[in-house]
Amino acid sequence: MNDTPAQDATTTGPEVLEEPTRRSPRTFIRAALDHPLFTYRLVIVTGAMLLVLGLLMVISSSSVIAAVDEQDPYYYGKRQLVYAAVGLAGAVALCLIPVDWLRRLAWPALGLSLVLMVATFTPLGVDSGGNRNWLRLGSQWLQFQPSEFAKLALILWGANDLARRRRQLTDLRQWLVYIVVAFVTVGLVVMQKDLGTAVVMGVMVLVVLIAAGAPWRLLGGLTALSVIGVVGLILVQPFRLRRIWAFLNPTEDPLGLNRQAERGIYALASGGWFGQGLGASRQKWGLLAGAHTDYIFAVVGEELGLLGTLTLIALFVVLAFAGLRIASRSTSMFSQLLCVGVVAWFTVQAFINIAVATRAFPVMGVTLPFVSYGGSSLMANLFALGLLAGCARREPAATQLLAARSRPSRTRTIVRAEG
Repeated sequence: MNDTPAQDATTTGPEVLEEPTRRSPRTFIRAALDHPLFTYRLVIVTGAMLLVLGLLMVISSSSVIAAVDEQDPYYYGKRQLVYAAVGLAGAVALCLIPVDWLRRLAWPALGLSLVLMVATFTPLGVDSGGNRNWLRLGSQWLQFQPSEFAKLALILWGANDLARRRRQLTDLRQWLVYIVVAFVTVGLVVMQKDLGTAVVMGVMVLVVLIAAGAPWRLLGGLTALSVIGVVGLILVQPFRLRRIWAFLNPTEDPLGLNRQAERGIYALASGGWFGQGLGASRQKWGLLAGAHTDYIFAVVGEELGLLGTLTLIALFVVLAFAGLRIASRSTSMFSQLLCVGVVAWFTVQAFINIAVATRAFPVMGVTLPFVSYGGSSLMANLFALGLLAGCARREPAATQLLAARSRPSRTRTIVRAEG
């Protein structure tokens, strides 16, 4: 008698293994977009790419002037690296700080920034390029531009104030506190004769008001006043009138008023599709003033070509997309307005800088965020990036995922106890 049990009919054949399902590219992209930390990672990666590109271009574009003035071709590059390290440390801190503590910093940050801007009109202030917007506290390493940090402080304070008043914003008078504070801040920048920064801050304020749901009649009145103010500032300053004249007459005075704009176009045109190569710019040899600051975009086009400039523009577009996505997914009005303010700052300032370099806009001295040389600008940009990343971490789905990761599983707890 055979004691071996009869083999079941369902297992007589060879075992069939199911082929793992392959996800289509569309499914993969959708899964990536739906991940709770996707926007957070997008902000970090995009910001890191802009920072690295900026450091490379500062080292390249400033090498000639640094070798002549400082006897060290890497002088400005080394300083920019130090500013980047400080900015990154601040960005990490602002990203991880609890939101309650962050909101408590709003008033002190605004007050300090206003005091520092007022201090530029004292003997501590330093004139640069016709603007009195620098402050020196002892050594050259402690020379900075308070208005760059005032942008950040105004965004942080404005988001906190408008979110706190959100239930009373149906009353037109509740908007006046934010408007008056913004007017004082922008007014101090105007008194420093820095029209470019004032325009950036003014547009930033209007965008935050739109995001907060300000009445259109209020927005219309503020826009009209802003336009009248800008026109008035241009008319009362002869050098601004000359810049407008040069912009409207691009073929006139190519060695004088139009020299800078002409050299910027030459740099962009000579780059072609793929550029002359990193470090191979000709215009940075004393021909293009501000090659490592306001006109660094022209050097990017000359050395990295159209591909490099389009890549740079694409990075700003991606960063703006990430910021707006964070705002749309946030449940807190504070986070929403904070993200919108930072996106408006980066986008408007980058647009003006690129428009000036491509001669689509009259000459206006603003830096290219993350890319141009300047400690105040770079540190303030990185601090703002940290705030943006912090808002991404506070998205509801991201908060749940991070909380689940931080909680040890029951199994791990038992193993540790038994060990």
